[in-house]
Amino acid sequence: MDALSDVLSLLRVSSALSSRFEGRGAWAFRFPAYRHVKFGSVLSGHFHLWIEGEGSPLLIEEGDFYLLTNGLPFRSASDPARAPLDGPATYRSIRGADGVVRYHGKGEGALVSLASGRFIFENDVTEILLRQLPPLIHLRAADVGSHALARVLDLLKWETSAAYPGADVAKGSLATLVLVHALRAYLASTEQPEGWLGALSDAKIGAALSMMHAKPGERWTVESLASAVGMSRTAFAVRFRRSVGRAPLEYLNQWRMTIARTALRHSEEPLVNIAARIGYLSDTAFSIAFKRWTGQSPGRYRTAGRRVAEA
Repeated sequence: MDALSDVLSLLRVSSALSSRFEGRGAWAFRFPAYRHVKFGSVLSGHFHLWIEGEGSPLLIEEGDFYLLTNGLPFRSASDPARAPLDGPATYRSIRGADGVVRYHGKGEGALVSLASGRFIFENDVTEILLRQLPPLIHLRAADVGSHALARVLDLLKWETSAAYPGADVAKGSLATLVLVHALRAYLASTEQPEGWLGALSDAKIGAALSMMHAKPGERWTVESLASAVGMSRTAFAVRFRRSVGRAPLEYLNQWRMTIARTALRHSEEPLVNIAARIGYLSDTAFSIAFKRWTGQSPGRYRTAGRRVAEA
C-alpha cells in the first residue's frame, strides 16, 4: 500500500455534511472559522470565493471544484462588493424541506448552483494530511472533467438535488470519496504540490515514505532509509525535512503513534501486539512512549475513546 492510501485508510470521518445552494441576483455571505475541511463544486453559473484577509476574490466557474483547508473565515459572493450576510444563519432560515438552500438577491442575475459540504475528522491523521496543504485548492473544470472526481461529483449533484431515502448515509459516503479523488486530482494537476502530498511525488522521498508506511515496525534509521533510496545521509535528511516538514525519524514516530491511536480507539488488539506492530520491543516501552507523546497511558486513551463512541 502506498503512503497516501495508508493515511486515507485511517482517515475516519466523524461528520460529513453535504448540501446544495441555489442563488439568483446579487448575494454575498460570510462564513466563520470551521474545523478541518470544506469543499464545493459549481453545478451551474459562477461565483467568487476568498479567505478573509488573504488575497483577492477568486472566480469559481461551472464545473470547478474547491477545497478550503485552513479553518479561517471565508466569503462567497456573486458580487464581492456587497456587504455580506451571516452565512450559517441565513442558510438555516431559508433551507427548504428538501434540504436545498435557495436565495434570491437583488436583480435577476443568472442562477448559481453549488454542491458543498464539510468534513470533521475524529483523529489526527489530518495533521499529516492537511498541515501543509494550500489554504484554498482550486481545481478548474478541465482538471476535474478528465478525472474520476467528475463522476463522483455527478452522484453528489444528484443526491443533493432532493430529499431521497437514505440520503444522509449516501451523502456522507460520497463526501469521503470526493476528498480522496480531489486529492488525487490535485496531485495530477499540480507540478509541484506543497507539503506532505508534494513529497509523495518526489521519487526518492516518496519511496522512503512508502517504506516507512509499509513496515512501521522496522528498525529504520536515517542511514538505512537514505541508502535504500540511493542518497547520502545528509542530503536525504535535508530533503526529507524540506519536503515533509519533519525529520525522518520524527515523522516515523508520528506515524507509529497514529497507528497506535487508531488501534486503541477502534479495536481490542492487545497492547503487546500493537507495540510489536509499530516497532517496540515490549508493551512497557510502548506505553512509556505513548504517554510521552499523548499525555495519556494507552489504557486511559482506549477508555476515553470508548466513552466518546458511546456518547
